[in-house]
Amino acid sequence: MSKKIINVVAAAIERDGKIFCAQRPDGKSLGGFWEFPGGKLELGESPEQALIREIKEELNSEIEIVSYINEASYDYDFGTVVMKTYHAKLISGNLELLEHQNSTWLAPNELTTLNWAPVDRPAVELLTNK
Repeated sequence: MSKKIINVVAAAIERDGKIFCAQRPDGKSLGGFWEFPGGKLELGESPEQALIREIKEELNSEIEIVSYINEASYDYDFGTVVMKTYHAKLISGNLELLEHQNSTWLAPNELTTLNWAPVDRPAVELLTNK
């Protein structure tokens, strides 16, 4: 049986040379793992529209998408996540944690110090080595 495909988008939000990292809450799927914030696409949305909406919902903030980073997929037990990651900058808001349990700002060369969700790791590699 083929696994469910889950299309998601994520933002590597940069400020002052550092990148925003968010930790998933314990008790949710992938609890405790770090990720770039974002979420699922809704029907009829472009990835960019979905990302702007998700950051507003999850972090009560507005972003501007700067560039496309990559697409990665990972087979989890609940389905295959296909994630497009974008480089973004904060326009307004303070990135309030409405869905995450913790957050930090790290320089690109510090990103590998966190325990990232598997689908986020290719983007972490690209950002670390750019």
